[in-house]
Amino acid sequence: MQEADERRVREARRTLDAHVRDVVRHHFSPDTGTPFWLAFAERLDFDPLTDVHGAEDLLRFPPFDKAWLRGAAHADWTPKGLAGRPFRIFETGGTTGMPTQRLSWDDHLLDYTAYADHLSDVAFPRGASWLIAGPTGPRRLRLTMEHLANARGGVAYHIDLDPRWVRRLLAEGDAAGARRYQDHVVEQAVTLLRHRPIRCVFTTPRLLEAIAERVDLADLGVTGVLCGGTSMSPQTVRFLVEEVLDDRVWFEPVYGNTLMGLATAEPVVSTGYEVVYHAPQPRAVLRVVDGLGQPVPYGERGQVELSTLTEEFFMPRLLERDEAIRRPPTAEQPWDGVGDVRPFGTGAGRTTIEGVY
Repeated sequence: MQEADERRVREARRTLDAHVRDVVRHHFSPDTGTPFWLAFAERLDFDPLTDVHGAEDLLRFPPFDKAWLRGAAHADWTPKGLAGRPFRIFETGGTTGMPTQRLSWDDHLLDYTAYADHLSDVAFPRGASWLIAGPTGPRRLRLTMEHLANARGGVAYHIDLDPRWVRRLLAEGDAAGARRYQDHVVEQAVTLLRHRPIRCVFTTPRLLEAIAERVDLADLGVTGVLCGGTSMSPQTVRFLVEEVLDDRVWFEPVYGNTLMGLATAEPVVSTGYEVVYHAPQPRAVLRVVDGLGQPVPYGERGQVELSTLTEEFFMPRLLERDEAIRRPPTAEQPWDGVGDVRPFGTGAGRTTIEGVY
């Protein structure tokens, strides 16, 4: 992947700085602001309306705490300009305890509309049918992937999948029950693949492997697989591309969550099968930081920090549960990337239950 020249990097930074100013003023203005942030401003030692000039000034905010989303009323997170307008509620987490909930009016549609234009027309033909073999229920993936298919002129077929149940089974040591549930999910997917003209698939790495044990996706007419939901090492990606898909179906990694939106990946054939993502800047910014919140050097690993910057939702400096390698800007996306994303602390021997992911 060709690296970005300095001119494009500077242009992207100016665009981001202007966007940060607009979003911060929107959420902290008495006329348009969000009740949570209007109240929060009274605790700050600076004035967001006058003292935030660009992305660097986001560092003046304390790291975002997900507990604020879990504990505050939805009205507190509703910008004044959206008051009274119905919203959707999307969840992340919730394997144990109260899940983190985000309100959305149009953000989930805007995120996936932008991503839809990124996809290859060869691998993901316009007008093609999609199979969405991923989480359903309160997760925004159910609506947004269907919107992505529709934005490209196609339709989407879905299966039922509750990943929280699988994680609970595994946490309780019921590996056999988890396997039966995975078989149940795979049977749904295989039935649709065999009986509908599906060309494009979204699924997780583990489900992709399990589905491919039952059917040959290329023989069934599938041309592109969008794969996400968990960490994927270079070894895993190579296995999926060369062994599972036999180099006959395009493999497109995707990284996203309810709080960020959807990041795009560099082609894995150009990165040595390392998955490198770039945030949908300026609507979201990813940094790879050390224990003091400072960016690590390129090529080094640190914790992923996310800032989400839209008129619907302002979330500065959330420390994600992921770690990654900081990667340089590219010609297509002239801002930092995150490579080889994995659960935070994995390298220190910590394990994470990912279930059907």
